[in-house]
Amino acid sequence: MKHAAALILAATPALAVDVPSGQPVELQEVLVDQMGVETWVRFRFVAPQIARDGGTVDHAVAAPDMSHLCTTLAIPYLTDQALAGDVIVISLADRPTEFGTADPDATQFFEAYRLQDGICIWEGL
Repeated sequence: MKHAAALILAATPALAVDVPSGQPVELQEVLVDQMGVETWVRFRFVAPQIARDGGTVDHAVAAPDMSHLCTTLAIPYLTDQALAGDVIVISLADRPTEFGTADPDATQFFEAYRLQDGICIWEGL
């Protein structure tokens, strides 16, 4: 199902971000969209090492990276941009993908968080 989303930041050139696993991760874009009555802020990253063919990082290794990205990148970004969201979604894809368009060849991991007292609380998707 395709959702309308407002592009807030297109990372051009891509912004490299350090994560606990050490895998290379680059911010692709930040999107804000409405999911029912909630505002979701999506931070979409490219992480080539999660590829199902030839990748070296599985979801168990990538999960702490996504939590780290929520805490160290998403929270400050929301503050800096004066944005508020009900849900923060951190996604990793092994290649750039178009939001809302199926790409069966892409490997993607998603985690959702709620911001509570300045802390990312994992929601699980």
